[in-house]
Amino acid sequence: MPEINVNELAARLRMTVSRLVKIVRSEVKHDALLSLTERSTLSMIYQHSEILPSELAAIEKVTSQSMSQIINKLSHNGFINKTPSTEDKRKVIITITAQGREFIELKRNKSQEWLAKAISEKTTEAEKEIIMQAITILTRLVD
Repeated sequence: MPEINVNELAARLRMTVSRLVKIVRSEVKHDALLSLTERSTLSMIYQHSEILPSELAAIEKVTSQSMSQIINKLSHNGFINKTPSTEDKRKVIITITAQGREFIELKRNKSQEWLAKAISEKTTEAEKEIIMQAITILTRLVD
């Protein structure tokens, strides 16, 4: 068996994963209300029980000013709550509302349903096993 070119493998993996993400996003069109960064920020808030705006800005790699605008829009739309910190009144704690949680869960469920259908229709049982093995390897790469 010939040796695998790791650079070519990395390029093909990046392109394929990027295409998959784009397709899933285009198939799930119920979130036109928010930009990609706003949706990503809401997802980060969903993942944490509470988080500071500065932490969100660092995660999303945006300025504090940009994050402030995102937080204000998410708050205006009823997706998050802003609560003054009990320890430091200068800080604001961001938490997700029930409406925000419902928005994220609906998006994730629709994405997962589309992907499950595509896997069911386009792969054999043996290929499903290979995908499971690949997930284990990919998880190791990102952890």
